[in-house]
Amino acid sequence: MCRWLAYTGNPVQLETVLFRAKHSLIDQSLHSRLGQTTTNGDGFGIGWYGRPTDIPFRYRCMQPAWSDRNLREAARAIHSPLFVAHIRAATDTPAQETNCHPFRYGRWLFVHNGLVRNYPAVRRELMMAIKPELFPSIEGSTDSEVLFFLALTFGLELTPVTALERMVAFVEATGRKNGVEQPLNMTVCATDGEQIIAVRYSSERESRSLFHSSSFHHLRELYPHDSRIAAAGDDAFLVLSEPLVDLPGWWEEIPESTAVVARGGEIEQYAFNPHLG
Repeated sequence: MCRWLAYTGNPVQLETVLFRAKHSLIDQSLHSRLGQTTTNGDGFGIGWYGRPTDIPFRYRCMQPAWSDRNLREAARAIHSPLFVAHIRAATDTPAQETNCHPFRYGRWLFVHNGLVRNYPAVRRELMMAIKPELFPSIEGSTDSEVLFFLALTFGLELTPVTALERMVAFVEATGRKNGVEQPLNMTVCATDGEQIIAVRYSSERESRSLFHSSSFHHLRELYPHDSRIAAAGDDAFLVLSEPLVDLPGWWEEIPESTAVVARGGEIEQYAFNPHLG
């Protein structure tokens, strides 16, 4: 499958998490420890904000992340208070730039790890449920992008967690109507530059791995000489498919069927209960 991460806190170089960490996202593109596939080489993307109210920037490429020299230059140059990054292992759709995450609509970015099972059988019905005014913004052919635009259809910009619950319920109902017993497996992240919403969920209750950082204030007390922690600030937050470094107390696994919302230094967890109401 795929690997992804999202960060919010003091502005930091993207290079810090993409390249410098022992088990950085670039290392995970070649040597994933917890993913369904060891290698994630079917494209990559980064999305970042200058200010929360700005339309986010993106850089996407269909080449493997480890071989893109421009990515290393960009990651060294870009400092951002909120960014997402994704490395792709394709399932049913081709490796092409428009299929690389993050997907973008207005101020929103979206990344996904997992799959809609038997996607070709349900694709048309899922796409027809997307609001007509959103449909022209779909660029690629992935199930992930359709999940994003379904979430927008169900109100992502107003009530993010509820919209994601409604999106999942609709996908599951559509899949089961078409004979798919366990329609959806996902970890997803959506952000508008002011908040990060991350969800770990699957129809079979065996979701892909997902972790978030412990309190950076606590981490600074545990590791007072680590410059990366000091630079990020006490309100920093990371959510990611697998840990970047092996340090005790740094990571907490997000439970199955859980949504995490990080905003302004506050982190909240909610039970994730798909429903159409």
